[in-house]
Amino acid sequence: MDNDETDKGLSELLKLVIYLNPYRLYFYSALVCLFLTAALSLAFPYLMGILIGGSMGGGDSIADPKSVEENINRVALILVTVLAVQAFVAYWRIRWFAFAGESALADIRKAAYGKLVRLPMSYFSERRVGELCSRISADLTLIRDTLILTVPQIIRQSVMLVGGISFIAWASPKLTMVMMLCVPIVVILMGIFGRGIRVQTREAQDELAASNVVVEESLHGIASVKAFTNEDYEVSRYSESLKGFVNLTLSASKARALFVSFIIFALFGVITFVVWYGAGMLEREEIDAAKFTQFVLFSIFVGAALGSFPDILSQLHKAVGATVRVREILSEEPEEAHNDNQLSRLRGEVEFSDVSFSYPSRKDIEVLRGINLSVEAGERVAIVGSSGAGKSTLFQLLMRFYDPSSGELKFDGQNAANYSLSDLRDQMAIVPQDVLLFGGSIRDNIAYGCPEAEEVDIIEAAQKANAHGFIQSFPEGYQTIVGDRGVKLSGGQRQRIAIARAILADPAILLLDEATSSLDSESERLVHEALESLMSKRTSIIIAHRLATVRGADRILVLRDGRFIESGTHEELSCKKGGVYKMLSELQFN
Repeated sequence: MDNDETDKGLSELLKLVIYLNPYRLYFYSALVCLFLTAALSLAFPYLMGILIGGSMGGGDSIADPKSVEENINRVALILVTVLAVQAFVAYWRIRWFAFAGESALADIRKAAYGKLVRLPMSYFSERRVGELCSRISADLTLIRDTLILTVPQIIRQSVMLVGGISFIAWASPKLTMVMMLCVPIVVILMGIFGRGIRVQTREAQDELAASNVVVEESLHGIASVKAFTNEDYEVSRYSESLKGFVNLTLSASKARALFVSFIIFALFGVITFVVWYGAGMLEREEIDAAKFTQFVLFSIFVGAALGSFPDILSQLHKAVGATVRVREILSEEPEEAHNDNQLSRLRGEVEFSDVSFSYPSRKDIEVLRGINLSVEAGERVAIVGSSGAGKSTLFQLLMRFYDPSSGELKFDGQNAANYSLSDLRDQMAIVPQDVLLFGGSIRDNIAYGCPEAEEVDIIEAAQKANAHGFIQSFPEGYQTIVGDRGVKLSGGQRQRIAIARAILADPAILLLDEATSSLDSESERLVHEALESLMSKRTSIIIAHRLATVRGADRILVLRDGRFIESGTHEELSCKKGGVYKMLSELQFN
């Protein structure tokens, strides 16, 4: 990471400070407390210098017994008072920093997640879920540590450094000049070391995100992992990914260890040199004992403050890298979910006019080529064709997950772009082949179609979907937990839950994507009955491989290589000599 990238990262980090605005009273109060506790810490070397140096008692030698005896009670009382005040202030500093930091971080998490779920499908097609989860969890945790721990530490050590140097300058300007001539050399070398550590830290974060991807994918596909007995393979894959992270971390730790060792030697070497020089001044009576003692003690405080900066900077570098990634999400352009053109209920007319489409990640491959299709309100249209013909892509265009590369998509005679995405999608529902249920209850999954629905409406939707019977057979009924992705339910049960969800959504346009392709005969019969209820008086567009499911469609279209090549009813296409549908029909029914 070069200086430009570092500057950019720091500027991005500063942009996140706006999330502290709602809690600025607590944050600024904590800052005041922080300055106060840091300043009070400087009382210790000052009072120790007075006690040991003997200025209160008039002694003129270090640790003069008479001076110590006269001042010990007074100094001890002052120190206890300072410590009591410091402890009281520190309590509120920690509480207020924690409140402001945790609250701001929660807002950042909500903003990042809110932005993520509003990004277009093209964004997710180019990224892996595990990587995005790492941004929300690991990267934001680093930012949290920076807000709550690192920033206060930077401020504290800076106060100690500036305050210590100020006291040193007051004690002996000559010795201060000797010290300050040595410090720039140390600071320059710190910057050189720090640059290499920044690069390795960023690479280690990338490797950690990659290892999180492996975990996410394997746990989502745990059934496949176990079916193919690939547990050892996944463990090996994760181990290899972790190995890269560990190697980079260890490499960074070597550089950091060398850095810290250098700092310890250089800083305390400088202090030793200055103290040695100051001892000569004391011998020549160019400085009195009290100021010399204070100088030595404050020098140790300054050295300790400087010595803490390598770890602070290391944490800050991590936070800068994490912030850049989080800000990348926050700066992405979301879908335009709303516009001023309010949409009343659609009649359900759909028209593709010379539509062609290529996915953004594969612009050289045209998936749809000059598609023309007009669907009347309430019509049932089935689309059949081999895998890869472009059937599911049509659905993605209808849901406006993507916009056509050329041509026009219309609803009720109006260009789809004239409607807000949220209004348009509110009037469509999809029942996919692989139903994704969320990990809550059956009731929650049905209500997902209309979160504000009443209990009676949810039960009615389940009855229409032929789901009420099996739901009631469970001991907990509608409160039954379905498990991750619905793993506790059978395929037919999941399909009927999805149909109930679609019924509750009350769409004007229904999209069925291979809704019965993976079901047994009894489940297929029940799902068909539910679908009949769902499709009643609605525009329905159906994708199917199993032609038995589309015999009753008003119109069947055959899609091949991104084009419609046949259109008609089941009877018409079954009699078409040399037709693709006739061939498919004979293969399946004979």
